Amino acid sequence: MATRKTSSDDLLGPVTLAVGQEDLLLDRAVREVVAAARAADADTDVRDLTSDQLQPGSLAELTSPSLFAERKVLIVRNAQDLSAESVKDVKGYLDAPVEDISLVLLHAGGAKGKGLLDAARKAGAREVACPKTTKPAERLSFVRQEFRTLGRSATPEACQALVDSIGSDLRELASAVTQLTADVDGTIDEAVVGRYYTGRAEASSFNVADRAVEGRAAEALEALRWSLSTGVAPVLITSALAQGVRAIGKLSSARGGRPADLARELGMPPWKIDRVRQQMRGWTPDGVAIALRAVAEADAGVKGGGDDPEYALEKAVVAVARAARARRE
Repeated sequence: MATRKTSSDDLLGPVTLAVGQEDLLLDRAVREVVAAARAADADTDVRDLTSDQLQPGSLAELTSPSLFAERKVLIVRNAQDLSAESVKDVKGYLDAPVEDISLVLLHAGGAKGKGLLDAARKAGAREVACPKTTKPAERLSFVRQEFRTLGRSATPEACQALVDSIGSDLRELASAVTQLTADVDGTIDEAVVGRYYTGRAEASSFNVADRAVEGRAAEALEALRWSLSTGVAPVLITSALAQGVRAIGKLSSARGGRPADLARELGMPPWKIDRVRQQMRGWTPDGVAIALRAVAEADAGVKGGGDDPEYALEKAVVAVARAARARRE
């Protein structure tokens, strides 16, 4: 047996620890190790196990020397759910890993199974962060990084349009980026995204919100009905409406300045500052307050406080669009 000290980017290190709950990132962490192992040895033996499949005592058998001395990758999913006996086995293995075996532990993070998490870190495991993306800004950052990884350029508007169109599923976002980079030459812009995903863009909650805060009630209602008919959750629409109105309220009360300065002050990307500036032309402070109340009422309605979520959304969309025209009327 041999203990190897490796750098954090050594895919063939003895232990890789993938921490988080984002399935796409966890799967990528596994694929990277397997690909590196098979590049070193095409006959690499890969064993992919769930926590309940790693029974007490089985780790010793799985990591025992092979008659043919081939490289191995041993993957343990949901490591936080391992039994106490199996955790003891893994901790013992971490103290003396076997050469030419790469152990990949997938751990959700958090308090459950923290002892194993700490032990793997103490042993010098290569760690890969796989956090669940819960915020629109995180998904936008993910899309930008996907384009960079593929060596392609996409405008900020294109990245935002893709997030608005696809939604929160990272697998679908990654697939969309891959398709666009394969099909389109040069810089990918918003028009390109629109051509590929126009149906989804029309169904997105953010498209409903954009039309509403621009005062375009008829178009907003049309987008709303399309969204609901294609399965967009009502709560996502109220969330998008609230974000749109709040952005207008923030920018209207902010000090003047360059988009970059305002972006830092308000926590928005510079391109969004320009978009919100165009959308806020008909708004007044009273209009923002009225719209926020209407959205809050709709949010309560779609979360069980009303009998007809669709009507609650339609009422909110009309109220927001009307508030957007207050200064013009």
